[in-house]
Amino acid sequence: MKVILLQDVKSLGKKGEIVNVNDGYARNFILPKKLGLEANGKNMNDLKLQKNNEAKVAKEHLEAAKELAKQLEAGKVEVAIKVGEGGKVFGSVSNKEIAAEVKKQLGLEIDKKKVQLKDALKTLGTHKVPVKLHPEVTAEVTVEVKEEK
Repeated sequence: MKVILLQDVKSLGKKGEIVNVNDGYARNFILPKKLGLEANGKNMNDLKLQKNNEAKVAKEHLEAAKELAKQLEAGKVEVAIKVGEGGKVFGSVSNKEIAAEVKKQLGLEIDKKKVQLKDALKTLGTHKVPVKLHPEVTAEVTVEVKEEK
């Protein structure tokens, strides 16, 4: 019997796959536990429509991420931190502060976890900070660290 999996089933397949299983296994395990549906014409058509819809949504997310990347790369964020004698910086600028300043100065919402900062910024000057917006889209935001007055 051919079955469309609704969830990942260990040693059988992943969600959305069409697998061939024994009739008893399908009737006694997969169908009662709602792990899959029988692969008839209606269910196959529903699966096809669902996959098309998921592809469309994924494309929209990609386009939105590309647009946000353009806006981030066009903008510049300024962050002020305390500086002591001889230009010694007190503290550092973290990804949380960068995300907050992007929201405040550019009006763009980004998650602090998406800011790919290896180490906190501990020097004055201009820095390019990568922001991973989508698995295929990474933008670089310009962060200028200035002395707090």
